[in-house]
Amino acid sequence: MTTDPDHLHRTAKYFMDSGRAATADDAVDMLSRFGLAIRVDPATVTTVNGQVGLLTLVNAARRTMLGGIEVEGVGGQAVVTKLATEATLREAVEALGGTCVEKVRAAWPRAIIGDVGAPTGSTPAWRLQWAGWRGGVIPSTWPTAMMDDAISLAPALAAAACVGEVFAWHAGDHDMAGRRASGLSIWDPGKSWMEPNSTEPALRHLPTHLWFIGLGNLGQAFAWALASLPYPEGADALLMLQDFDSMAVSNDSTSLLAVPEQPTVMKTRWVGDWLQRRGFDVRHEERRFGAWTRRHHLEPGAALCGVDNAAARAALEEAGFDLVVEAGL
Repeated sequence: MTTDPDHLHRTAKYFMDSGRAATADDAVDMLSRFGLAIRVDPATVTTVNGQVGLLTLVNAARRTMLGGIEVEGVGGQAVVTKLATEATLREAVEALGGTCVEKVRAAWPRAIIGDVGAPTGSTPAWRLQWAGWRGGVIPSTWPTAMMDDAISLAPALAAAACVGEVFAWHAGDHDMAGRRASGLSIWDPGKSWMEPNSTEPALRHLPTHLWFIGLGNLGQAFAWALASLPYPEGADALLMLQDFDSMAVSNDSTSLLAVPEQPTVMKTRWVGDWLQRRGFDVRHEERRFGAWTRRHHLEPGAALCGVDNAAARAALEEAGFDLVVEAGL
């Protein structure tokens, strides 16, 4: 856990804004008691989807569960997802800030991946579920109904839903946290994520030319999601990365590719290096996006925009893109 004041106080601002903590130090003290225990079926985490779910869960949870992330059931399994460049799953989990243990502590809320029994006692536990284009979590005592073939974004989505539910339980945000299902259908968000959907297509095509606008929390989430997809070795995938800002220690609380004691380097370089190690070809654009930006016809025509600047978003239609996915806050 980083001890940088900016990182901790930004993370703690949530509790100060809601009135549950009088000072940043009080809020940080609350966050330092948040922890998560993860139990995995050793066989499930030999699969790509099992590893995507586990690594996404560890990576996202450790940024607000400042008490720690413990993982039981992980050892020398070979890494089979591009989300990690380490040789073994234990090394990958620990590189992301988790701690591999023989037995997780019973007092912490628990996340379950694969064929692992529900714990006894009153502490809540969630089971990650995924199938097709759908992912989420259910209380561990509910009957298991999913874990069929799924696109690799589905276990990542299940992990994100799990982090949200665990945080809500720790923070006391919702009385039903730990007693309800939480998830989403990526293909059809209006439909129940727990029900089979015959309209879900097989995943046959992956994007090969993308322009990332903004490389903060949303841009880095785009990169993480893209690397979870099953690109073959040697795939011709070109990414244009655009951001004018540098990484900072405070990014660790919000951005999936940031690390504690974050070096101060350009975001395009930091994210680009991470993507290059996973086989992507990258280009850097280190100036602001705005009304002056024009795409050359040989540059990527599909843009993923994740900025919090209204003026930049207003310029998207005039830049010459064929497709824009706008996710700015």
